[in-house]
Amino acid sequence: MPIEPIRSLIDADMCAVDAMIRRRLESDVVLIRQVAEYIIASGGKRLRPAILLLAAGATGYSGGHHHELAAVVEFIHTATLLHDDVVDESGLRRGRKTANAAFGNAASVLVGDFLYSRAFQMMLAVDDMRVMTVLADATNTIAEGEVLQLLNVHDADADEARYLEVVRRKTAKLFEASTRLGAILGQAAPEIEEGLAQYGMHLGTAFQLIDDVLDYSGDLNETGKNLGDDLNEGKPTLPLIYAMRVGSHAVAQTVRHAIEQGGREDFAAVLEAITDTGALDYAREQARREAAAACAAIQGLPNSNYRDSLLQLADFAVNRKY
Repeated sequence: MPIEPIRSLIDADMCAVDAMIRRRLESDVVLIRQVAEYIIASGGKRLRPAILLLAAGATGYSGGHHHELAAVVEFIHTATLLHDDVVDESGLRRGRKTANAAFGNAASVLVGDFLYSRAFQMMLAVDDMRVMTVLADATNTIAEGEVLQLLNVHDADADEARYLEVVRRKTAKLFEASTRLGAILGQAAPEIEEGLAQYGMHLGTAFQLIDDVLDYSGDLNETGKNLGDDLNEGKPTLPLIYAMRVGSHAVAQTVRHAIEQGGREDFAAVLEAITDTGALDYAREQARREAAAACAAIQGLPNSNYRDSLLQLADFAVNRKY
């Protein structure tokens, strides 16, 4: 199922968020506008704003702060992309040159800093200490996750637990914060808020697991990324970790060498290794488990179209091709 019908319930809200994003990107520094507009206009699923809006709707919120906070989480996400692409020396995202490839590393890092600071300016408008605490904690956790991932690069001894710790911090945390913020705006009961936060965490984990699968099985025209980008950067993702764990000594050595050396020279051999060991199927199954946990976490939500959309998003997370 494509994502557009799932998000149709919040189309008007997403348009308002997009308008908010462009309004808040205003700066009298031309390069900031150019780089920020380039990365925002490059597309993306806008998942974090979407689940914040859906969580707010599911808990009965009827104010206007959800648009502001949805833009805030998108700014935080975009800032992490700008910084990630510099660290990873990436050249392609969503089928276009990355901002660092188009404008240089210095501009990307500094505009990422601008987006972080603008996000914190915007959250002050909501004037809610819990909102600020959730976003401040999430931003700090994401930064820790980025550093943990850096420590894992070219480390073939990184195991599944270490991998998942990076995923929870670096990717899933902002999903978790987004759904928690929606619940806070809707003044949900503590158990409903916690359920929505758990939904976000499991959904974010499922998305990352499938991203890692698509790095070895996706189509450039659909994913907008080159196959083998993670391998090129020496990242020990779950398919590689599983292949080393269950494969023969020769398979383990092939994958280990590829992680430690980086580059795409070993891609064909690694792809054969993870295919023969069922590593992609294993990673997909773990993603399905995370999606099922996400759905279970919101069983206490009242029936509504918003709840239905959240459940459909979990299904999309594990069956998507982009």
